[in-house]
Amino acid sequence: MSTFKEAVESIGLVIDGAGVLAILIGLILATLRFAATGWRKTDGYRQLRQDLGRGILLGLEFLVAADIIRTVAVTPTLEGVLVLALIVLVRTFLSMALQVELEGRWPWQRVDGSTPHANPAAEPGDESGQRGV
Repeated sequence: MSTFKEAVESIGLVIDGAGVLAILIGLILATLRFAATGWRKTDGYRQLRQDLGRGILLGLEFLVAADIIRTVAVTPTLEGVLVLALIVLVRTFLSMALQVELEGRWPWQRVDGSTPHANPAAEPGDESGQRGV
C-alpha cells in the first residue's frame, strides 16, 4: 500500500511541476511576444496581460488536478478533503476572475452576450417566451 501512496504522491508532484512550468512558460512567452512587437502596438499591454492570464489559468488547472489527486488518493481524511475544498474554491475563484478579465464575460455566457437558455423571441421581462400574447 505504501508503494501506491508513493506513486500517487510522485504523480501529484509531477503534475504540480507541470503547473508551475506552464505558468513559467506562459510568463516567458508573453514577455517575449511583448518585447518583440507588443510595446509598439496601442493594445500591447492588454495583450501582455491576456497572455499572462492564459498561462496562469493553465497552470492553475494543473495545480488543482494535483491537489485533487494527492488529497483523494493519498490522504482521504475529512480534514484533507475540507482543505482541498478550500483550495479548489480559491483557485476556481481566481480562474473565473482571470477568465472575466481576459474575455470580458462570465464563463457561462455565450460570446454574443446571451445566456445559453435565453429566448431571443421573448421580450425583456417576459419569462414565458411568448411575444405579445
